[in-house]
Amino acid sequence: MLSRREFNRRIAAAGTLGLGGFALSGCEQRVEVEPEKSAGGKKSGGARGVTIGMIAKSQSNPVFLAARKGAEARAAEVSRELGAPVKIDWRTPNDEDAQMQASFIEQLTSAGADAITIACSDASKVTRAIDDAIARGVEVMCFDSDAPDSKRLCYVGTDDFEAGRLVMRSVAELLGDKDGVIAILAGNQTATNLQKRVRGAEEELARHENLKLKKVYYHKETPQDSYAEVESAQKANPEINGWAMIGGWPLMTERALPWQPGEVICVSMDTLIPQLKHLRMGDVQMLLGQQYFYFGGQCVDLLVAKVREGREPDIQIDFAPLDRVTKENVDEYEKNWEKWS
Repeated sequence: MLSRREFNRRIAAAGTLGLGGFALSGCEQRVEVEPEKSAGGKKSGGARGVTIGMIAKSQSNPVFLAARKGAEARAAEVSRELGAPVKIDWRTPNDEDAQMQASFIEQLTSAGADAITIACSDASKVTRAIDDAIARGVEVMCFDSDAPDSKRLCYVGTDDFEAGRLVMRSVAELLGDKDGVIAILAGNQTATNLQKRVRGAEEELARHENLKLKKVYYHKETPQDSYAEVESAQKANPEINGWAMIGGWPLMTERALPWQPGEVICVSMDTLIPQLKHLRMGDVQMLLGQQYFYFGGQCVDLLVAKVREGREPDIQIDFAPLDRVTKENVDEYEKNWEKWS
């Protein structure tokens, strides 16, 4: 299993699978990487291949397409290392739909997938499907958003409670001693990971006497819906001078957020290229980056090891650290996307 540093180094050296095209159509797409051929033109070795079903929350959220790229890049490497194909069978709703996720688990199990990794939109609606797949011999793990009450193998993602705390703590630091009326942008109310982030943000907020919570705003996790939620809330409540965004959905739009640079303090999760532009625009002061590309690659490593060797994960929960990105280091940070391309 590769460390994060070694994983990123090897992907940079491989130069595989670009990240530029986030707009992928359709719900079901399979990537099969052929193993290298021997001098005689035949596939080398007789090693067993592995098919991994990958189910994210939605195709409309680019962070999950970054995770997909990480999985595909690592699958290409592992295929060459093993001399056997590692397939990524991508089955993800266009928009969030936990029932459809459960159906995809059943479909992948029936189709003979060896393993599945899923980012759960609603853990309560997919836990039974996860457990049923495991009972039928399929290895299942979670990434990004967990199903902790299921029998899943392990989880790789962000420490969501601490992430929420860090977002709110950063808002407080940037406001200084200034009184603050704070809004929390929270996304899907049923997502386990987002619930934890909200709790972390609220707990941190309670430590700052000069900060008061206006409201937690839930919304459909698309750039358009989230931007509309922020715009409506800010217009109705002009006293809001701090936004703690536990997901960076509205920053995927080209539009500046509905305030002048410096008028409102805004700290957000996620550091995709469109979101980095908002640091340069000045309507956001800090972004906290999750390791989505790493999540995808780590899922491949963990599941291939389990399927082929019966190897258990070293730890059941792998929390990747967050990257702090500001206007001062945004240019340097953006170079990471060049390496991942």
